[in-house]
Amino acid sequence: MRYDKAEFKSAYGTSSQLPPSEIPEIAFAGRSNVGKSSLLNKLFMRKSLARVSSVPGKTVTVNFYGVGDVNFVDLPGYGYAKVSKSEKMRWSELMEAYFSSGRNIKLVVQLVDMRHPPTKDDIMMMEFLRDSGYDFIVAMTKSDKLKKSEYAARMESVKKELDFVPADRLIPFSSVSGEGTDTVKKYIDQYVGE
Repeated sequence: MRYDKAEFKSAYGTSSQLPPSEIPEIAFAGRSNVGKSSLLNKLFMRKSLARVSSVPGKTVTVNFYGVGDVNFVDLPGYGYAKVSKSEKMRWSELMEAYFSSGRNIKLVVQLVDMRHPPTKDDIMMMEFLRDSGYDFIVAMTKSDKLKKSEYAARMESVKKELDFVPADRLIPFSSVSGEGTDTVKKYIDQYVGE
């Protein structure tokens, strides 16, 4: 797959706007500020195709990027407190509609911050994916920010914290060093038959 040929297609703020799902989709989920845009830019080998923000909760739409005949879908970040109740409702409705509308979702890339234990929201999201029968991998972002000893300790802990996820699907990832990029791509290619 030519990741470098990725292009931004469209953004949708309400579930009724979501386009029909005609080609395979790879969805990216995670809490606000976990590094979804940075991960996408790393996969696409682009600096700023996906907008990176230092302000959590910036992705408030479902953003579609096209890579050949596959859509990469950046979902709104969850779990950010400084957002109005009505905005949170809109987000959750949008997420629910995305997952429950029979879309052609081949794989979900769930992001968690490697430096910390997964949040309640993270675990809820992964349990939802598992219980709904979605295949998913876990990209553990910001791996470059850990010292060697911390890195090893987090790898051990996360296997216990996410004991329902196969160990080979827990992928340390850094948009700075590039760690994990090839592994994430390998899984994506496997699911879209490239």
